[in-house]
Amino acid sequence: MSAIQLLTDLQCNGLKWEGELGLSRKGGAGPSDHKALSLDGKTMMIPVLNLAAQDSPYTAKPALNSDKVTVFKNRIPVATLTIPARPRFYDLKTAEGIAYEQIATLHSHDVLATTVLQHCIRMNDKATACQFCSIDQSLIGGRTLIRKRPEQLAEVAKAAVELDGIKQMVITTGTPNTGDRGAKILCDSVKAIKAQVDLPIQVQCEPPDDFAWFQRLKDAGTVSIGMHLEAVSERVRQKIMPGKAEVSLEKYFSAFEAAVAVFGRGQVSTYILAGLGDTEPEIVEMTAKLTEIGVYPFVVPFVPIQGTPLEHHPKPDHAFMQSLYPKIGLQLKQHSLNSENTQAGCAKCGACSSLKAYE
Repeated sequence: MSAIQLLTDLQCNGLKWEGELGLSRKGGAGPSDHKALSLDGKTMMIPVLNLAAQDSPYTAKPALNSDKVTVFKNRIPVATLTIPARPRFYDLKTAEGIAYEQIATLHSHDVLATTVLQHCIRMNDKATACQFCSIDQSLIGGRTLIRKRPEQLAEVAKAAVELDGIKQMVITTGTPNTGDRGAKILCDSVKAIKAQVDLPIQVQCEPPDDFAWFQRLKDAGTVSIGMHLEAVSERVRQKIMPGKAEVSLEKYFSAFEAAVAVFGRGQVSTYILAGLGDTEPEIVEMTAKLTEIGVYPFVVPFVPIQGTPLEHHPKPDHAFMQSLYPKIGLQLKQHSLNSENTQAGCAKCGACSSLKAYE
């Protein structure tokens, strides 16, 4: 099994971790229930904390006083992975006594990430909530703030660049009850950060009512934007994310086209969670439409997160992902889209998916 096949298999099955050594993160922005691990110089986010990982054929045994982890499949050693070093900025606090890691966290090995607003208008109503979402978990656990102020983000970002060589930043947000869908909060945050440090930043939000926000975000210093579909068929959208499904696919595509006109081809992306129930043909048909208009479809295996309504949802099959990736990779090539040309964001990082290997 090649390194990329192993990492894909680990992302689908998860990794059962022996003991508590080396574990810390749960909930929050981006890949919840995951841990960053490196193999052959490539860092991937691997599920280790969810229920599915407890049934994985893969087991991790971390070495004492070392950054090495031996991975076993059915008790046979198959690889040695490396744990990225704990970032030095985690040791700092603001003048108010707030730990920097409550404001922003390390993803992969060189990406700073934060959820600027740890609340969403849909999260407390079963009739509207996205069933896969864990936005409130780190807040309930006291590991983050409900709202990160622009000056706090700027302070942490500057330290992360200077102390840990952070290369890019991703700022996402829960959806507020405003027509801008969080774009204003993101705009204010980017302005403050860029005033302190020259760091490529991607923002992520739902399509705002007024597409003029795209230019405002760019003028503030944003280099790329993510607006996430998550599911591609109306069937799955209505079942898994009924509130978000009220924002039509037509609205998303209008927003995608408007954003591409501002940020450029390849600087607009969307997250697609493979394994929610969309079929392979449905996903491939959607990614074909996206790549044609210059949107990078960041397709990742869905990871059921503990504590959410989908915690017992079946994990995607390794063969399903291995069949998907080459097809989407071909579409990316056909439309000259490459994650290396993306200035910031999830596609640029690539740690939650093996798609990069097929571009």
